[in-house]
This record gives sequence, structure tokens and C-alpha cells, in this order.
Amino acid sequence: MRTIWRFRGIFAALLLLPLLPGCVAVLAGSAGAGTIAWVEGRLDAPLDVSLDKAEHAVNRAVTDLQFARVSETKDGLTATLTVRTAEDKKVTIKIVRVGELTSRVQIRVGVFGDKDQSLIILDKIKAAL
Repeated sequence: MRTIWRFRGIFAALLLLPLLPGCVAVLAGSAGAGTIAWVEGRLDAPLDVSLDKAEHAVNRAVTDLQFARVSETKDGLTATLTVRTAEDKKVTIKIVRVGELTSRVQIRVGVFGDKDQSLIILDKIKAAL
């Protein structure tokens, strides 16, 4: 019986989601770790690798996609790469260290975001891991 009530609560929350202010949508995964989310024009996704390995995968994905590099910054907690597409759209990819073997990647394409292109970039990053 608890399962039915839990399901009803989740279903009711999903129905009310479009009424909430802001723009947050869960794209895949559960509510805990491992969730990919679209937040105000930015794709947020976890990676089960260190910051250095995540940065390497991002650089490989950018090379595979033939993006033009604009700038790159890195410290012990974050790495940010700004590139441009062939259509001259600005793409910002930020990697945040969450733990020793966990990172979070944030991808924004253009000013308002492009979910489809962000997902393509994320797929390339994951393939490079």
C-alpha cells in the first residue's frame, strides 16, 4: 500500500512541475546521484571520474566535434572550457570536482541553451571516458 501512495505522490509532483517557477527538468536517472538535469538552459550531469579524467574527456570530445577553442581555465576544483561551433555558437563546458572520483559537467550552448546540442556534447564526453 505504501508503494501506491509513494507513486501517487511522485505523480502529483510531476504534474505540478510545470507550474513551479524556474526551468528545471530531470532528463534521466533517479532523484539521487546520477541525475541528468536541464537547469535554466544548462545541462548538468554527473561523471564517475576524477576532475583530470573528466577534463581529458571534454578536450577529446571538443576535438572530435571540431569546435574552435576560445579559452580554458583550471584549478584544483573546477575546469572551464569555452569553444565555438561551426555556427559560431558559444559553448561553455564547466567541470566541477565533487569528490576524488566524482565530477559534475555543466554544458551551455548559446545564450539560452540548446538541449539537443548539449546532449550530443555530453554523449561525446561520455564516449571519451
